[in-house]
Amino acid sequence: MTGDEPSLATIEARTHGRYLVGLPGASGASRGAGPWPLLVGFHGYMETAGDHLQALQTIPDTDQWLLVSIQALHPFYTRQDRVVASWMTRDDRELAIADNIDYVGRVLERVRASQPTSPTLVFSGFSQGGAMAYRAASNYRADGVIILAADVPPDIIDRRAVALPPVLLGRGTRDEWYTEAKEAADRAALGRLGARVETCVFDGGHEWTDAFRTAASAFLRRVQR
Repeated sequence: MTGDEPSLATIEARTHGRYLVGLPGASGASRGAGPWPLLVGFHGYMETAGDHLQALQTIPDTDQWLLVSIQALHPFYTRQDRVVASWMTRDDRELAIADNIDYVGRVLERVRASQPTSPTLVFSGFSQGGAMAYRAASNYRADGVIILAADVPPDIIDRRAVALPPVLLGRGTRDEWYTEAKEAADRAALGRLGARVETCVFDGGHEWTDAFRTAASAFLRRVQR
């Protein structure tokens, strides 16, 4: 390196993240006093915590769960001037992974301190958020993971603080990004990690569908039992 070349360095910076909490019974059912099982979700690229919370609320019987949707720390504007977010890029990826894992832990701690929750915990992730759901379940003890249209990130293979719980893996037959080949590779990788995998292959694309919502609802019932 010559004296004319800039040197790259990183420094820790404090920032704030946002999350949404959906109370049981918010859709009209009897709320009760808890404690409630906890379903924590991660949105996809160019989405928000609100988008994912709405998706979780469309899963049958989740009005009996405390729903938490965590928003990525990197907001940006769409061309329509809407604020959305992304979980990370390839720049400083290792640092971003550590920051996000710590962020999830802080949200869990805050929610459990402020709401009556039972020990039951399930993580959910759609598209880019699926990687975060896997990372969360690999670092914080959970009872299940619901993944839609998202592959297993490579860092999960080597960095498991806790064993992975059962996984529900969803894929649309017309999804051009999360293909049949990717699903097969993920099932093999998860099998090597000792995780029990259920699959839901449905007629659709890179999206939530009623078929997947039904499978997710059944998965949550089994987790509770």
